Amino acid sequence: MSERGVERTVLPNGLTVLSEPYPGVRSIAIGAWVRAASMHEEPGEMGVSHMLEHLVFKGTKHRSAKEIASTLESLGGSLDAYTAREHTCFQARVLDEHLPQAADVLADLIFRPSMRSADLDLERKVVLEEIAMVEDSPDDIVFEFHNEALWGAHPYGYSILGTRATVGSMKVETVRALHSRAYHPSQIVIAASGNIEHKDLLAELERAGWSGIPGGAVAARAVPAPLTAPPSERHIERDSQQTHLVFGSSTVPHADPRRYPLMLIDTLLGGGMSSRLFQRIREELGLAYSVYTFQSFHVHAGVHGVYVATAPETAKQAIAAVREELARVAGEGIADAELQMGKQQLKGQITLSMESVSSRMYRAAGVELFGEPYIPIDEVLAKIDAITVEDTKSVCAEFFPPERQTLVSLGPQ
Repeated sequence: MSERGVERTVLPNGLTVLSEPYPGVRSIAIGAWVRAASMHEEPGEMGVSHMLEHLVFKGTKHRSAKEIASTLESLGGSLDAYTAREHTCFQARVLDEHLPQAADVLADLIFRPSMRSADLDLERKVVLEEIAMVEDSPDDIVFEFHNEALWGAHPYGYSILGTRATVGSMKVETVRALHSRAYHPSQIVIAASGNIEHKDLLAELERAGWSGIPGGAVAARAVPAPLTAPPSERHIERDSQQTHLVFGSSTVPHADPRRYPLMLIDTLLGGGMSSRLFQRIREELGLAYSVYTFQSFHVHAGVHGVYVATAPETAKQAIAAVREELARVAGEGIADAELQMGKQQLKGQITLSMESVSSRMYRAAGVELFGEPYIPIDEVLAKIDAITVEDTKSVCAEFFPPERQTLVSLGPQ
């Protein structure tokens, strides 16, 4: 796959701009990542980053809420945002000819939100409904409980949405203080990919006013690396038709080279219909419709886990079966034939994802957000090809033993 690579510029006000041209398409994906999210919150203000993400869409100095929604949608584009644990992202996908409008709307949202008290009162109801939706979805809320159990008091265990108490008592001054403290160019990474040249992106950002915003100081609250919590088991009783199970343990941060063997093992263990867990839990035992693995790599640590939803009367059997598969992986590692199959599967998934301008945008942003050098796709694939049986055996033995897993179950007693 031919690549020109990621170009990087840091403007005098501290704004970091990255782009990866991807000729042959007619679209552009552009996003702005703010280094302020749930990880940087105080416990009593949990959810304020997510609330700010919502509140900027209620209106700016130049646009009403409806105008924000329609500016890009009327052109066939899209505008979206999300709050993660380590950053908040605002992103747009537009035709290449509409980059000026996207750059202008993003600048308006990020730097010029109205943040009126009446808007907070209205949006508070929306966020409380979002929390209620998660609480009513056992396959969502069980992950919240698992985060709490796994990370303890560390901010990685905070709810990104906040709690009913913190959202219910949140004041507009708290949201404004976060915006004033963190929404500065020096705290923001712009990344774009698609039919775009770096110099043209810089020119459009300048026209939209990005280069004229004062830089600001480093504002994110320093967060220590989490301590490894001892494995635990917890059951949350709930009247439901299924018992939802989440196994998980901490792994490695994003910068750790063991990330690649972990990705490979995740693919083989629960990454699709041919995976070990799918074949064992669903196909052989018929215990679940939904069974899969998940993983995340953060700045300080990572997490890997297994999710299963099964009938209450078969929960113990499902738990035993998952533990057996984890024990087998931990004890035996991955044989060479299966390792080669996993390599092809993982390389195919990565290569196919790179045909998306949004995926390329995320990858470009990661260069800055995780402080790592840009690695061309061919080199990434070579790293996967270089994974040995011994590499996987070492990782499996360290991170996959059943006794290392924190288990949270949610369902009838």
